[in-house]
Amino acid sequence: MTDTSTEPVQRWQLRVTGTVQGVGFRPFVYHHAVRLGLGGFVRNDSAGVLIEVEGLEAAVAELGRLLVDDAPPLARVTGVTVVPLTVVPDGGVTPPSKAIGAARFVIARSADDGHPDVPVSIDTGPCEDCLAEVNDPADRRYGYAFTNCTNCGPRYTLVVSVPYDRPATTMAAFIMCPACQHEYDDPADRRFHAQPNACPACGPHLELRGPGGAPWSGWGGATGGAGPVADHAVAQAAAALRSGAILAIKGVGGYHLAVDATSSPAVTELRRRKSRDDKPFAVMVPNGDSARQLVELTDAGMALLASPRRPIVVAPRRTPSAVAPGVAPGLAELGVMLPYSPLHQLLLTTVGQPLVMTSGNVSDEPIAYTDDDAVDRLGPMVDGIVTHDRPIHIRCDDSVVRARGDVTQVLRRSRGYAPEPIYLSAPAAHAVLAVGAELKSTVSVVKGSTVVASHHLGDLEHPATYRAFLQAIDHMCHLGGVTPEMVAHDLHPEYLSTKLATELELPTVPVQHHHAHVASCLVDHGRTGPVLGIAFDGLGYGTDETLWGGEFLVADLVDCERVGHLAPMVLPGGTAAIRQPWRMAVAWLLDSCGPALAADLGGGLDRRADTLVRLLGGPRTSMPVTTSVGRLFDAVGAIVCERSSVSYEGQAAIELEALAAQVPPGAMAPYPVGRSARDGRLVMEPSPMVAAVAADRVGGRPPPEIAAAFHEGVAAATVAAGVDLATMRGLSSVVLTGGVFQNARLSGLVEAGLQEHGLEVLVHRTVPPNDGGISIGQAAIAVARAAG
Repeated sequence: MTDTSTEPVQRWQLRVTGTVQGVGFRPFVYHHAVRLGLGGFVRNDSAGVLIEVEGLEAAVAELGRLLVDDAPPLARVTGVTVVPLTVVPDGGVTPPSKAIGAARFVIARSADDGHPDVPVSIDTGPCEDCLAEVNDPADRRYGYAFTNCTNCGPRYTLVVSVPYDRPATTMAAFIMCPACQHEYDDPADRRFHAQPNACPACGPHLELRGPGGAPWSGWGGATGGAGPVADHAVAQAAAALRSGAILAIKGVGGYHLAVDATSSPAVTELRRRKSRDDKPFAVMVPNGDSARQLVELTDAGMALLASPRRPIVVAPRRTPSAVAPGVAPGLAELGVMLPYSPLHQLLLTTVGQPLVMTSGNVSDEPIAYTDDDAVDRLGPMVDGIVTHDRPIHIRCDDSVVRARGDVTQVLRRSRGYAPEPIYLSAPAAHAVLAVGAELKSTVSVVKGSTVVASHHLGDLEHPATYRAFLQAIDHMCHLGGVTPEMVAHDLHPEYLSTKLATELELPTVPVQHHHAHVASCLVDHGRTGPVLGIAFDGLGYGTDETLWGGEFLVADLVDCERVGHLAPMVLPGGTAAIRQPWRMAVAWLLDSCGPALAADLGGGLDRRADTLVRLLGGPRTSMPVTTSVGRLFDAVGAIVCERSSVSYEGQAAIELEALAAQVPPGAMAPYPVGRSARDGRLVMEPSPMVAAVAADRVGGRPPPEIAAAFHEGVAAATVAAGVDLATMRGLSSVVLTGGVFQNARLSGLVEAGLQEHGLEVLVHRTVPPNDGGISIGQAAIAVARAAG
């Protein structure tokens, strides 16, 4: 054996930063420090985790390595700063603010010693150990819906402030019983310092109530479920769901509306009550095998589905399947998710069928998360409410991710992702607040080298969403200890977010909408540019005060230059054209095919088409103009899918993509797209393509073939323009961004085409390509401009 008696004892202070609170980091440090024979302490504070440790040099070095290389699964360590200290005589552990000896190692009381500067952990799904306990009749947590440990469970939605300790969460009112307290105090237990620790004897409890909040009085005499459960409320709720009931269910970040996904009458009734005609519902299934019976999942998609983040994963649907057709009418994809709390797992197991789990809201309002709000807003829509007495501090809707082959792309960044920090290429000189756009609203704050985006909020045109928007700003600034020194916002003067920004009495940083899109993708990849950004979306306010949406930009994180765009087209009726795509169809048909065919095809969509043709034949000086590729997709979707009006954003375009999915990529020759130059910019001219679509529609060509040829035409024209512009500007990288690139077929075709010409293509991964990523792009641009 090696004689260590003469080896020098060393003492160090280690400051650990990143997502290191609420993830079992202190127990992890304690376990290894004791194992290595080290003395000292570990504690949470407002900057992260602070460790003072004393012992042999090799042991101290090993602990430092473990902090980075072997951190707990939910931790995200971004830095470890080491400061040597003076070794003091062995006198036992004194208060951590003073010198310590190396007699033993302890977890010290957390210190609230300044403005918070530590990320809050995300909410995660239950770990296998906790699920095993929930399913074990011999375990004291059998059937307990609030089982968690240091490796899993809610965090963000429970945290009121940092440092992260039980008194700073919504679990503060629940006093641990002796058995739970023993687990909490036992270094060998995985619930050692697990702040939400609870059991049926001391923790939150479920209750099934009637739609008005009164005690449950039953549902049609239904009894029984598919399997035994320990909680009577779960058994009652499962029986009701199996009999066709619609229930509101309080989860981790808010309420869901749930029905049996295999019951067409139940799904139809949910649509009627929620006033949601066609927008697809997500389906929750008990496990990965059940998910693969409904959708086609690659290994990458399955890994994400089963990950602790537990997002909704959108993937190609299998037909036929047990799910009712009305769950996602007319679409080629279906969103599935696994249970992300023990409550969900118990319900799925007991019901024995996949469940629709859709956000507990009306239209695009924010999800209900308080009990009173659930009764007021959801009560009229449901037959019962599954609730509990653990408060949710901040609402957080489900995240949505598309799985395309081995590529996954976040479409809605919320539970399981927010508020995970995103790292900037350089630290910010000033604290920044970015207020996003109008649709799919998020807000972001910047402090140091990180930008932290809020959970998904919704569309600000709804008063309830605007209130949630204001709440999110306060919450994000409070948790991050951020006092904004400047505010970044969209150029659109009528956006509510823009109006708020101008009222805050802070220096403002106006950011063009599509520049923010490009910047958000650069941040996603840790890049600064310059790149050629191809930004295709619905609408965004341009620097010329027109509505852009089909843009080619040479951009970095400071500036952008518009070098190309789609040919402009009038937007008949303004925002009415978004809800009624027949209007865009008539406009494009008139300019591409003439008044007769425009009136003929348009008349099959809406009886007002002839009037609109005559109106558009006159002066158009008072009509808004747009270069939007999204509105072009709407126009062709209206023609091919006979979709005159939509009940959710982008419905015509989504149905057009679903039609194209019936034809293999590359099987149809692309429709032609012209090109011109205006004001020194390249312009894509889709009139020849629209004329070809109209001719084939009249000629009886199968709609899937028309849809596929349209996608091929847009992709080929985009690739040709992108290659030429990148070559002219000496750029080797291209960004694909904006809501239109949520279209997996178009995105795949364009990406492959650009890569064939030797260009690097950056597509969104963890930052949404739609307006949910705008605040992140705004924040990055504000930081870069301030740096000068």
